[in-house]
Amino acid sequence: MKNNVTRLLDKRKIPYTAFELPAEKLGAQETARLLGVPAEIVFKTIVVTRQGRGKPILAVVPGNREVNLKAVAKAVGEKKVHLPTQKEAEELTGLLAGGISPLALLHRGFQVLVDESAAQHAEIHISGGQRGLNIRLPVTALLELTGARLAAISR
Repeated sequence: MKNNVTRLLDKRKIPYTAFELPAEKLGAQETARLLGVPAEIVFKTIVVTRQGRGKPILAVVPGNREVNLKAVAKAVGEKKVHLPTQKEAEELTGLLAGGISPLALLHRGFQVLVDESAAQHAEIHISGGQRGLNIRLPVTALLELTGARLAAISR
């Protein structure tokens, strides 16, 4: 399966493995089960909006945890942040839920936070930018490509 995300990784010579999954919206726990890997290495991308102006935040957290909105707000210097509806998240990103990926949204102004637990793993799984495509790649490559910051943003 080729798309803009895999082409970018190929162009940058970043090692990755692509996994094709059913093209329906799958949660991270279900994805982990289908791939036969622990849910703590399958990360989901949660769109979070700021109270005032400013681009939304992409909070990348392990599949077996939830995003902690207070921790996200603190990490980005906001008083409060919100979870948009699925429809709003899709409108903000231009991607379908289940396919939202920080790699598909490079240079679109989103601030990316990755849960600090990612640093415990050499590689993690994230969405490949469309439903049915999962990518396993080095954590260091994800951080470098997205300009993401590690922060304690899950519970």
